[in-house]
Amino acid sequence: MCVGGKVLRLDKFLKNTGIIKRRSLAQEVIKGGRVFINGRPAKPSTDVKDGDIIVVNLPRRKVKVKAVGEGGFEILEESH
Repeated sequence: MCVGGKVLRLDKFLKNTGIIKRRSLAQEVIKGGRVFINGRPAKPSTDVKDGDIIVVNLPRRKVKVKAVGEGGFEILEESH
């Protein structure tokens, strides 16, 4: 996903959108195998593209979003 001409990494996307509050925490969650892009396990450096479906499994909630536009997202599903 491009923001101002730059590709957005998954860890930055999660932090910038507020899904996860800190980038270091986003990296931990991703490396722990709790984040998937389009059904596949992701890495912190994975590029987020428009239309990607991202699932984040946190200890107290699960969030499923669709990446849209330049750094935006649409919540598809959220459970606590």
